[in-house]
Amino acid sequence: MKIMAKLILLVGPLKGILALAVLLGALGALAAAAIPVLGAAALLTAAGIGATPAPPEWTPTVFVGLAFLAGLSRGVFRYGEQTANHYIAFRLLALIREKLFAALRRLCPAKLEGKEKGDLIAVLTSDIELLEVFYAHTLSPAAIALIMAAAVAGLVWICHPLFALIALTAHIALGAALPAVASRFAREGQRRLREENGRFAAFYLDSLRGLPELLQYGGAEARKREMGRRTDMADAARRRLNRLESVTGALAGLLVTAFTLLALVAGCLLYGQGRIAAAAVLPVVLIFSSFGPALALTALGSSLPGVLAAGRRVLAILEEEPETPEVTNGESPDFSGAESRNLSFSYGGEEVLRDISISLEKGVITGITGRSGSGKSTFLKLLMRFWQPPANTVFISGAEIDHINTGRLRELESFMTQETYLFHSTIGENILIGRPGASRADMIAAAKKAALHDFVLSLPEGYDTPVGEMGCTLSSGERQRVGLARAFLHDAPLLLLDEPTSNLDSLNEGVILKALREEKSGRAVALVSHRPSTMGVADTVYLLGNG
Repeated sequence: MKIMAKLILLVGPLKGILALAVLLGALGALAAAAIPVLGAAALLTAAGIGATPAPPEWTPTVFVGLAFLAGLSRGVFRYGEQTANHYIAFRLLALIREKLFAALRRLCPAKLEGKEKGDLIAVLTSDIELLEVFYAHTLSPAAIALIMAAAVAGLVWICHPLFALIALTAHIALGAALPAVASRFAREGQRRLREENGRFAAFYLDSLRGLPELLQYGGAEARKREMGRRTDMADAARRRLNRLESVTGALAGLLVTAFTLLALVAGCLLYGQGRIAAAAVLPVVLIFSSFGPALALTALGSSLPGVLAAGRRVLAILEEEPETPEVTNGESPDFSGAESRNLSFSYGGEEVLRDISISLEKGVITGITGRSGSGKSTFLKLLMRFWQPPANTVFISGAEIDHINTGRLRELESFMTQETYLFHSTIGENILIGRPGASRADMIAAAKKAALHDFVLSLPEGYDTPVGEMGCTLSSGERQRVGLARAFLHDAPLLLLDEPTSNLDSLNEGVILKALREEKSGRAVALVSHRPSTMGVADTVYLLGNG
């Protein structure tokens, strides 16, 4: 209920359309229920039961009324309700995607480093799509079923309160109790199905990316057998849910029959006691014909746990607090240097840095070296405020880093990570990520500093060459140089480079180090590397060991 309440709050901007969908759905359900009632009334009147015989001209009027009700219930009202519901669903899915991207932007990158990217992709794709079931097929149908139950109970009360009691009990059993029971039994099955589907998707993608290696070393057949086994496991989980849906459907049919018979027996007993007229068969017909909205909820019982689990995962991201909240009302200093003073930092309960004091001065290349895992990259990320450093330990231009506006901090710093991510675009557009709107001349100048320009000119499409998915058409060294060109193009006074030459040959390394020597004037450079040849360009070198 808590998850559903939070999901309902997201409907806020579209509550008017939701009210329209509920109104049209309720009118459609009442019109559909009125068709058999009107037909039964016509038969009773024609037979002279409970009324005078109908005049001959009355028959066409009945047919016109039935056609009118059928057209409203199955045409105008139904179409309007479905259109409104799906507009709400797909408009909300777009809004939720925007909210999720904004949330991930706040959380990035500290909170995302420990998350599985596959899980995030599942939330952003399949989980959001599952919410369509809630907004289009659960929310307004539940309100419609509630209105229908109240309306039918009120109408049959006029004949006798016993009919109202039977009607309410039937609607509660079909629209609430049975879906709740089915949901409880389906919860574990939905969890298992999602896990199996997730494992299969990851395994399939892994197999697809590694297909050349599998073919080369003869592992394709074994991989294929394992894929078949995982498919069978996912299918088994799906079959268990399908059996539950079948059982739920059978129970729903049994309940409809049971409550209809109960209403009929009650009507016969009351008629036999002389407490109602023969025409009181009409409440029985109305009760029987009013179960449509409740049955729609019954059908959702087995799928609702998966939908709510998806909603829980989406809401968890929307509600998660960032590790480093954005600063908007702080300081915006010019750059005069950066430093850490007795910086100690722990991540996940493990101490990564201990008592680090490093000064980064303008015009100086400061090298930071040490074995893998010694905290070199962590130090740069603390300078970027990806994580929150302890108070009074990290300073930019004399100001404590968490007092500087986040936007200004990003302007002052260029950061090249060990693994450069390339968007599915061209080489030129990937370089321009460093400074959107920069001129082509500036882009080419940055590429030259990164020893990339000559390589780009050798390509038929030059800077318009697509890099493919995740830069798959480029080598690791070429991707690294694109990342370095971005950092140069950003042209910030504090340049943070994390292993910028790790995938380069000695010739390209020499070109880049020469560019760094030329670019250090007027800026501070923090150069992290484990290569002695790269450290040779540094004016000052710090060695990190054991934190």
